[in-house]
Amino acid sequence: MQNSQNGMSDDFDDEYDGPSKSEIKRQMLARQDLAKTLSELSSDQIKSLPVEERLKEKLLETEKIRTFGAIKRHKLFLGKLMRALDDAEIAAIEARLEAIKGVNKVEIAKFHHLERLREDLLNNDARLTQLIQDHPGLDLQNLRTLIRNARKEKAENKPPKAFRELFQILKALDGAEQNPEIE
Repeated sequence: MQNSQNGMSDDFDDEYDGPSKSEIKRQMLARQDLAKTLSELSSDQIKSLPVEERLKEKLLETEKIRTFGAIKRHKLFLGKLMRALDDAEIAAIEARLEAIKGVNKVEIAKFHHLERLREDLLNNDARLTQLIQDHPGLDLQNLRTLIRNARKEKAENKPPKAFRELFQILKALDGAEQNPEIE
């Protein structure tokens, strides 16, 4: 049958036959990228993912592979396993991945805060006074010794032993604030 407007036949229906080849390839590559991202997580993070055990095992195997070519092949294999998952499973994995990234951002922000506090303690004695007022149970003598030694290490370009110890004390102090029942 001829279409009177443009002379073309009306053999094609307007039915949806599914995604195009290009769309299928985009989905495949997106899952490949997701598999690569998942394989770079720590083992604890991988264990927390909402995926079947076989996929978890294969993700955990990535740490054991050392050669570049083998890693590349393994990640392609992980992408193939990911293609077998349905959209709901992928959405659950992506939600968990976002939660993991959010936790990492919070941890990074905490470390930046502690680093600023350490720098403030090294540069400003008034900050030490404020810290002591906020936390009266601190070992004042040890804290002052670490600050003095960290300043000396910095001035003499020595390895930052006291500088690191000071950070660990601040980190433990921050941990005690987060979990007051531990004290």
